[in-house]
Amino acid sequence: MAPDYAIETRGLTRRFGKFTAVDGVDLNIPRAQIYGFLGPNGAGKSTTIRMLCGLLEPSSGEVAVLGYRVPEQAEALRRKLGYMTQSFSLYTDLTVRENLEFMAEVFTLSKSQCASRIHDAEQRYFLGELMEQRAGTLSGGQKQRLGLAAATLHAPEMLFLDEPTSAVDPQSRRDFWDRLFDLAAEGTTILVSTHLMDEAERCHGLAIISRGKLVAEGSPQSLMQGIDALVLEIESEDPRRCAALLNQQPYVKSVTQIGTRLHALLDKRTQGGLKQVQGLLKGMGPGCQVRETPANLEDVFVSATGRSNGAQHAA
Repeated sequence: MAPDYAIETRGLTRRFGKFTAVDGVDLNIPRAQIYGFLGPNGAGKSTTIRMLCGLLEPSSGEVAVLGYRVPEQAEALRRKLGYMTQSFSLYTDLTVRENLEFMAEVFTLSKSQCASRIHDAEQRYFLGELMEQRAGTLSGGQKQRLGLAAATLHAPEMLFLDEPTSAVDPQSRRDFWDRLFDLAAEGTTILVSTHLMDEAERCHGLAIISRGKLVAEGSPQSLMQGIDALVLEIESEDPRRCAALLNQQPYVKSVTQIGTRLHALLDKRTQGGLKQVQGLLKGMGPGCQVRETPANLEDVFVSATGRSNGAQHAA
């Protein structure tokens, strides 16, 4: 497999009994990039990450991470990996400093490395005033910073983040992503799973996963430009009535309300789709306006998976 890729998979599959959680996934993830897995809960994102880390053996397929074959060379690979889970996994009864010192021992850092790395983490992740505070008393954003500091204390080449920002405020999430871009600029490859559209848009590359399958892949911009649907924006004084009418049409793939506007995805093969919708909604009054609009990432998600993602509006 090619050395310029941090992760390569061919036909990656994982079955649990008769249930296929990950189904024939092929990936080529370049080094020193932030690559996202976007998908709803239960799509297979976490299962895929666990196989890439060597924590779960594939049912079939080939995997190489940082040039190591998984699961055969998983033990040697783990020394080069960092992993951060959705839930806080450090010791709540230890202080921030004690948690970092414990992780330094786990990663078998020397005393000089330990002191230097903890000092760097204290500065980079703004932990200075928190070092003697017990981890269990930290806020969500503070725990997140500590978790990232612990996961990167041994300077891993590859960092796996499994929905790491699901329980923090927007400002903390923005700060968190600033730190991720710093790490990527320094050469760390980062794979992050998310179901939040604004996070997915920040990634250099993106894989959309649905029901265990890879259904779309590319940069967020290329995915939005290449969407397999006609995207219309509708303004109306009665958007619910418009949505009900649109949902009855066989050429309409989905309708989503955003405030007083509707986003409608039409089958791209529909002849004169814009004019058809304009004619359909003509009786809604002069205030009803229909126009083509560029796709957003939620439109891409819905078009690729056939389902809406309610997390977008809560983000």
